[in-house]
Amino acid sequence: MVDLSLSQRSRQILEAIVEDYIATAEPVGSSAVAKRHAMSLSSATVRNVMASLEELGFLTSPHTSAGRVPTEKGFRFYVDSLVTLRSISQQEKREILKRYRETGHNLTDLLRETSRTLSSLSNYTGIVVAPRFTSCRFRQIEFVRLGSHKILTILVSCNGDVQNRIIDTEQEFSPDELIGMANYLNSILEGLTIDQVRKKVLTEMQSEKNRYDQLMNRALTLSEQALPDVGQEVFIAGQSRIFDQPEFNDLGRMREIFQAFEEKGRLVELLGRCMQADGVQIFIGAETPLKEMAGMSLITSTYLTGNDTIGLLGVVGPTRMGYSSVIPIVDYTARVVSRLLATD
Repeated sequence: MVDLSLSQRSRQILEAIVEDYIATAEPVGSSAVAKRHAMSLSSATVRNVMASLEELGFLTSPHTSAGRVPTEKGFRFYVDSLVTLRSISQQEKREILKRYRETGHNLTDLLRETSRTLSSLSNYTGIVVAPRFTSCRFRQIEFVRLGSHKILTILVSCNGDVQNRIIDTEQEFSPDELIGMANYLNSILEGLTIDQVRKKVLTEMQSEKNRYDQLMNRALTLSEQALPDVGQEVFIAGQSRIFDQPEFNDLGRMREIFQAFEEKGRLVELLGRCMQADGVQIFIGAETPLKEMAGMSLITSTYLTGNDTIGLLGVVGPTRMGYSSVIPIVDYTARVVSRLLATD
């Protein structure tokens, strides 16, 4: 919540301190604020305001310095009510579109390139969570006989994603039987989401009419084995950029952060709440979903595919992040990705 009790002078000084700290990573002193921002205030006046801001929890004093640094509360106030967002430059727009033209229309390649683009433009870590395959719409399933008891299942979604799985079977199936089973499944499942397919298959398996049709029952059993586990792919680019920041040069911190990036399943689970709201979401410090990301910020936005399934993209960096430039980059990239996927 924005603290409306701050005076205009306090807001002005807090904004100056946050922006100086973002630029330098050094505690900010009162004389530097007065001089660098051409304020018609004495250093003593600035110092008094800074002391008040510290009492209110917006600033803190490192033990080794007379200067102040913003707290997470100070950054939150800055982001909510002080930051001036810059516009995406034409050069940046051209760079983003050029990268996508060179990528082609493969979803995986496009999302991987998106994480690289976000990292390159922001100078932080880019992260992209692919839409859940199980929320995509089913197009068709195929069965390919690999051996007497081994079948390759090919599951295709409406947006062109393909998942393959090899199934071991107790029974032997002829190629004609596999074609018949695939045709039956495609006729009853087309247009459903993969989640709905899973439920439909279980319902059909319990249906009286299928208990007496051995081939159809086998088809349903095979399709249940073929359905993918619930999961989402995560693309991360520029992890090492985090360690360009002076606040993360401790080996223990580096290990924690890398571990957080490596545990992609847990990362997806915890990022799930970021998908519950439209538009740009900003998580600062302790607000971030992972405790290993203490001292870091996460700026995310959802994007849509042509079938209205939702994915997530964003940037991870220090709380001392250049919010004024990163927020527009994340927002614009999400809109471009949604537009590209809508036309596929």
